[in-house]
Amino acid sequence: MRGSHPARRGLRTGLLATVCLSAVVTGCAGPSGPAGPKAAPADAASAAPAARAEAAATGEPAVDGARPPAAPPMLPGLARKEEESSSEAVARQETAVRTALETAQRWGLAEPPLKAPPPPAAKPRLRAMQGVKIKDGLPPVVFRVPTDDKVVFLTVDDGAEKDPQFNKMAAELGIPLSAFVSDYLARDNYGYFRDLHSQGVEINNHTINHRNLKIHDYETQRYEICTQQDQLEQQIGVRPRLFRPPYGEYNDDTLRAAGSCGVQAVPLWNEEAFPDHMEWRYDDQRLHPGDIILTHFRGTEDWKATMPDLLRRVLNEVTAQGYALGRLDDYL
Repeated sequence: MRGSHPARRGLRTGLLATVCLSAVVTGCAGPSGPAGPKAAPADAASAAPAARAEAAATGEPAVDGARPPAAPPMLPGLARKEEESSSEAVARQETAVRTALETAQRWGLAEPPLKAPPPPAAKPRLRAMQGVKIKDGLPPVVFRVPTDDKVVFLTVDDGAEKDPQFNKMAAELGIPLSAFVSDYLARDNYGYFRDLHSQGVEINNHTINHRNLKIHDYETQRYEICTQQDQLEQQIGVRPRLFRPPYGEYNDDTLRAAGSCGVQAVPLWNEEAFPDHMEWRYDDQRLHPGDIILTHFRGTEDWKATMPDLLRRVLNEVTAQGYALGRLDDYL
């Protein structure tokens, strides 16, 4: 083997001495004895419990012996953008509140109606309980929708009065409702109910001639219900899923006939609304979560009041009791 050149050996020796001297001076040199665990500095060990306690109080994650490094400061441009977005959101909210108050006042309400919670993603599965009657193979009969939300449902029957101001009031206030229409009253102006449907109101079945079904045979009942199913599908464009028997009178033949032509549920009611009062099923005269309220398409000839007067009465009562109106068809 060839030996190293003396000049090169001298250069390597000089460099090694320089590196070792630098390591000693900066404290980076390894221990001279056998390697072992390195003890933590006393001040770091005593600081760890305090750091963990502070992290628990502030919600920040703890790091042994010290708090985590602070987040880098937000760039000035981003901070201004966030402040502007927050200000815009507050301004939009204030505008919405002011608009709702002005709309409520314009329609003579004591205060704006409460906003209903979002409807369930899937309709609740009905079972026999208070407010729900079920028989195998028949559509359920519902007086009260199963829900814990402070929401009740306004339903409007028949179809004699066709007041465009009622549609306008419901639209401007964002009031959800469901209609149950009889053909003999609606046939002169189905366009009125198509307008309601375009506002999100489902137009449901209330028979062709508004007969007391309970006193008729199955075939008569089936004609009354199924013919109106066909008529509403033709006039409105949607085949109803809900059916309400006139006067709330029904029997098993009624439910069987309704089920035979696509009806999925039969909602009745717990309260009935008039322009000057409410009629209550229960003695406490209070609303309960899921209650169904009945009223009618009637006007000054029957009530000496308009349909906006009726809606005003209902909304003031519902809001005063801390409830919002929901859309029945979203739950059944």
